[in-house]
Amino acid sequence: MAQPDPRQAEAITGRLGAAEREAAWRRLDADQFDLVVVGGGVTGAGVALDAATRGLRVALVEARDLASGTSSRSSKLFHGGLRYLEQLEFGLVREALRERELMLTRLAPHLVKPVSFLYPLTHRIWERPYTAAGLLLYDTMGGARSVPGQKHLTRAGALRMVPALRSSALVGGIRYFDAHADDARHTMTVARTAAHYGAVVRTSTQVVGMLREADRISGVRVRDVEDGREVDVAAHVVVNCTGVWTDEIQRLSGSRGRFRVRASKGVHIVVPRDRIVSDSGLILRTEKSVLFVIPWRSNHWIVGTTDTDWNLDLAHPAATRADIDYILDHVNKVLATPLTHDDIEGVYAGLRPLLAGESEETSKLSREHAVARVAPGLVAIAGGKYTTYRVMAADAVDTAATDLPGRIAPSITDKVPLLGADGYHALVNQADQLAGRHGLHPYRVRHLLDRYGSMVHEVLALAADRPDLLRPVPAAPDYLQVEVAYAASHEGALHLEDVLTRRTRISIEYPHRGIDCAEPVARLMAEVLGWDDRTVAREVEVYTARVEAERDSQTQPDDQAADARRSAAPEARSHVTEPVA
Repeated sequence: MAQPDPRQAEAITGRLGAAEREAAWRRLDADQFDLVVVGGGVTGAGVALDAATRGLRVALVEARDLASGTSSRSSKLFHGGLRYLEQLEFGLVREALRERELMLTRLAPHLVKPVSFLYPLTHRIWERPYTAAGLLLYDTMGGARSVPGQKHLTRAGALRMVPALRSSALVGGIRYFDAHADDARHTMTVARTAAHYGAVVRTSTQVVGMLREADRISGVRVRDVEDGREVDVAAHVVVNCTGVWTDEIQRLSGSRGRFRVRASKGVHIVVPRDRIVSDSGLILRTEKSVLFVIPWRSNHWIVGTTDTDWNLDLAHPAATRADIDYILDHVNKVLATPLTHDDIEGVYAGLRPLLAGESEETSKLSREHAVARVAPGLVAIAGGKYTTYRVMAADAVDTAATDLPGRIAPSITDKVPLLGADGYHALVNQADQLAGRHGLHPYRVRHLLDRYGSMVHEVLALAADRPDLLRPVPAAPDYLQVEVAYAASHEGALHLEDVLTRRTRISIEYPHRGIDCAEPVARLMAEVLGWDDRTVAREVEVYTARVEAERDSQTQPDDQAADARRSAAPEARSHVTEPVA
């Protein structure tokens, strides 16, 4: 069968496959770009989409995988940030609620879903009116636009909603709504949407130097960390969207930065749904911040987070035994049946890129973002919240306009649905028919729709001549084998960890953390990517070592010991070096 032209396929579907990857390398070498975006997290993907939809020539390069850093390790919430009201950050809350609304209704309804939270009241008389006033402000700012507003409950009503709570742990409750999403899948979809509108998107492509013409930055030198090739990429502006690596990339330019970024470690645990009997998520106050119990898929809870300084390996933050104990101790204060370490299916640690203050605790550092033109031809953006990535991206492109020839169009990404959004609602109504055509149970089709939206047809097309791909992944039956094939053929997955950790979330949803299905998943990827038996064996070996290192780190008493254990695991991308972008 004749293969489509890679550029044409990329433009039509935002496909990130092997042919598109090689075509992207040639374009990096040959084209003059308006913007080169460094960093493939949600901010970098958002900048690429914003620039591409303004008609600019843009390339996005990422040293590892899309969302491989902070953007796959968040609390997975699209929320206004209720606690920021107490910090009087009203503008941030209003902005975040507007973005949440756009995601729910227009831009990504297939990925971003409403979720309810119960706030247990623990003090009589004053706490209910105080909390109600805050939630009324939250609802008025936009929190109740397309989801229900706050609902007040007696203790008995709250216990009916969340039977898992100890009756002595509350005197009543208030339910409110926010939204959540699979952060890694959302980020990858933003990047694919940017490719759909003409952006060059290339992972495993590390910035190793900055190009200069006189006193200005004129591009970057990049290395393919899969094979070691290097090439110069010419651009009018380089946009540093590397989050916690902002300072490291800044040093490559030889220019002094305008702000400093601090890394704050946040740890979450994943437990089975039946360990906490509840019809709603929970938000609990702690002495430092808040703790969320968040519904995850149909059969898990995510519980977190911590908020502590981190000054060690930025690529592989490690959770410690103390971090996990902190989460368990706080959630068990309100649960009738306490959680134990044996209940934990998965653990993940991520780093928030916070704008640094002089002596503030990380939980009190601002989640506002900052954009600066740190040198002619170089823009940096840092801070912010996942929820407000689109606003951050627009601000970065606006700042880059100073160094771009001619006038640029205004941002339009508030009107640009992500791939899979168009037609999603109609397909939900047609799920039974779609299931019947493909011999699947309707719940399987709904699962696919909430991950791919209207791109579900592309996914299922891979199984047209391979009905065996519609079988579950061995040892990970929540996923179908066709999803693995699609991750490698369309979603830019280059390594086993990309699929098990980010294209799916098998690494945190099963107690085996992906080890039990590593071999069959690697075999499926090999069919698409052309791996030989030796490569399959290495991928399984590297992934297994990663999981064992993470498990070992999670038994350590402090950050230094945990970091030493986690950092000992080998890298899947053999040519990547520190600092990474």
